[in-house]
Amino acid sequence: MFLSTGSSGLYKAPLSKSLLLVPSALSLLLTLLLPHCQRFFLYDLQAVKDDFQIWRLICGRIICLDLKDSFCSSLLIYNFRIFERRYGSRKFASFLLGSWVLSALVDFILVEAMWYLFGITASRNLPSGFLAPVFALFVPFYCSIPRVQVANVLGPLSITNKTLIYILGLQLFTSGSYIWIVAISGLISGICYNSKILQVHQVLYIPSWMAKFCSWTLEPIFSSSEPTTEARVGMGATVDIQRQQRMELLDRQLMLSQFAQARRQRQQQGGMINWNRLFPPLRQRRNINYQEGRRSEQQASPPLEVSEEQVARLMEMGFSRGDALEALRASNNDLNVATNFLLQH
Repeated sequence: MFLSTGSSGLYKAPLSKSLLLVPSALSLLLTLLLPHCQRFFLYDLQAVKDDFQIWRLICGRIICLDLKDSFCSSLLIYNFRIFERRYGSRKFASFLLGSWVLSALVDFILVEAMWYLFGITASRNLPSGFLAPVFALFVPFYCSIPRVQVANVLGPLSITNKTLIYILGLQLFTSGSYIWIVAISGLISGICYNSKILQVHQVLYIPSWMAKFCSWTLEPIFSSSEPTTEARVGMGATVDIQRQQRMELLDRQLMLSQFAQARRQRQQQGGMINWNRLFPPLRQRRNINYQEGRRSEQQASPPLEVSEEQVARLMEMGFSRGDALEALRASNNDLNVATNFLLQH
């Protein structure tokens, strides 16, 4: 389901981890143990407008009072953790803050428009929770994560690495009568912040002093250690297939570790990574001296041609052309594997 995001859990994503744990725990607490306190967390724009209960704009937009919404939004936040790894926690938090603030303004506009155009009162029926920023994250997800086809269904219809994420978003979109208002406001705020319309990103952002303070106080609590356990391998039908799966897994793990080491060296010394030297296939290294295998590969293997379309997709995600070319060559033109290499390290 999460093919586009890698498989390193919540490593290097402390903010995503905190958004998964804290709101979900509070939502369960309010539902199971403190139902009489739920009225303080209702997202009631009518009370904000008539009684000046400004605090509802904060309390009503953090904790989901519907466990279905809490579960779906948690799954989406887990999937979108890749943006925290890519942008860094401060920039990711700035995006969430900006879309959270902008969406509150758009909520007011949409609610008032429904009242004046159709006579529908929705101000007291909006869903509570951290929903608008979750919908806002669909904007960079659509724009920057490459679409990789997984399977064909009924001819022209195809399943991609992003299909199930969109289905999960659609499930959240249809979970309530007026949640579409919050969803639209989240998408609008995400477009405004992501496209830098009106220079919103220069006004709504996390200051460096606050980022340092949170990094010093909260990051040790919510940080996750680098995964060291071996991922589970699918059970093949025969012993030969199982052996092949095990070898492919070892190949991927070796490439990931060597890629990370080479990138660190390049950042210190500068220059291009010679991927063909770093990633000789594991099967060719069995019972062969590494130096001999490397020389024979350099002499016998011509440069692999890569698709310019795939290079363009990786460059749209912010990677240099050189890294994109070498990642695609190292992964044998597998866009999904190349993307995981570049994003995870």
